[in-house]
Amino acid sequence: MQTGHELFIHGLTDILDGEQQLVDALETLADDSANPQLKKAFEMHRRETQDQIKRLNQCFELLGETPEQSECKGLKGLIEEKQAFSEEDPEPDILDIFDVGAAIKAETYEICEYKSLIQMAREMRHTKAAQLLTQTLKEEQATLKKMEAFQKKLKPNQMMTEEQREKATTSAGKKTRKRAA
Repeated sequence: MQTGHELFIHGLTDILDGEQQLVDALETLADDSANPQLKKAFEMHRRETQDQIKRLNQCFELLGETPEQSECKGLKGLIEEKQAFSEEDPEPDILDIFDVGAAIKAETYEICEYKSLIQMAREMRHTKAAQLLTQTLKEEQATLKKMEAFQKKLKPNQMMTEEQREKATTSAGKKTRKRAA
């Protein structure tokens, strides 16, 4: 890789693969959701993601380029992390909380990637591509805000076991006594 243009195409290819991976992952997240509002949010973002893929393909067409064969390892890792957590058979409320956290991680990753791609597109005067990428960036930022709102709202049905609560209380009491001494 020797030019900024090649790096830009690589970045577009990487995020295209990531978005394609997320279409399936968002379906799984929606299927796993115990919270109906969260389920609806994941379904809506899945449809949005399909439109984002179309915009990325439009960018390639505008540039007269074809996507390379690539694998977005960043988003793949987040998807694998979710799959591994699901194998631990968490309670439905705990899975929802984990999934919201995973979505926040994925959105943050995507936002960083789109900001970088937009900057490069502008520097190379790919105005239409920058506009398409900016539209996607705004959607990702809106989704991040929704997921952060869910994060504040969703709480575990059981925060701690009785034993964990006693241990926390005992530990907090020891720290307070040490400070007083």
